Amino acid sequence: GHVQLPPPQNVTLLSKDFDMILTWAPGEGSPPDVTYTVRYESQERMDKWIKVPHCKNIHRTSCNLTCVLPNFFVKVRARVKAVSGRFQSPWVESQFKEYYLDVELAPPVLNVNVKKNLIHVNASFPLATCVESFSWMYDLHLWEAGSQDKKQYQDIFRKNTVTIDTTALRGNYCLSARSSFQSIGFKHSKFSQPVCVLLNHKG
Repeated sequence: GHVQLPPPQNVTLLSKDFDMILTWAPGEGSPPDVTYTVRYESQERMDKWIKVPHCKNIHRTSCNLTCVLPNFFVKVRARVKAVSGRFQSPWVESQFKEYYLDVELAPPVLNVNVKKNLIHVNASFPLATCVESFSWMYDLHLWEAGSQDKKQYQDIFRKNTVTIDTTALRGNYCLSARSSFQSIGFKHSKFSQPVCVLLNHKG
């Protein structure tokens, strides 16, 4: 009979940190030299499984599909098979996901530039180039270290800089931000690790 390889397990299409990724685990008893090949299908063209050049005969157990998606507003699913020598497993399919609806965000990285009486803050987002054109935004919080009272700046466009007048501020102040995106409702990332700066310190 024809020997088949054990199929990949836990095949999941998920979004993480602005990306759409297919993940899986090796089938029980897979040989050490096993590789994997991934294809995807979009609801625009059902039953047409499209090859993913960077996920053919790979050793890792994930495949980033973000920038091969033909349309961010259409549901897609992916499938993966195991290959070893002349043997292969059956394909295993994921569920359907749509980038626009299902994207999960990562916190932005804050760049804080302290000037005399001003702070300039901008945010960099860990985005793949192909999704930079979406209207990503961020919310910024500023507070005095140890205080619960946060000044909030909402819905700042990704590329915009926030300028904060610090004339009246003395001491250690912290800033943190979260990414946001409006699809059906508002989506947010977690807040970034706080960045703290000493303001108007009289040495």
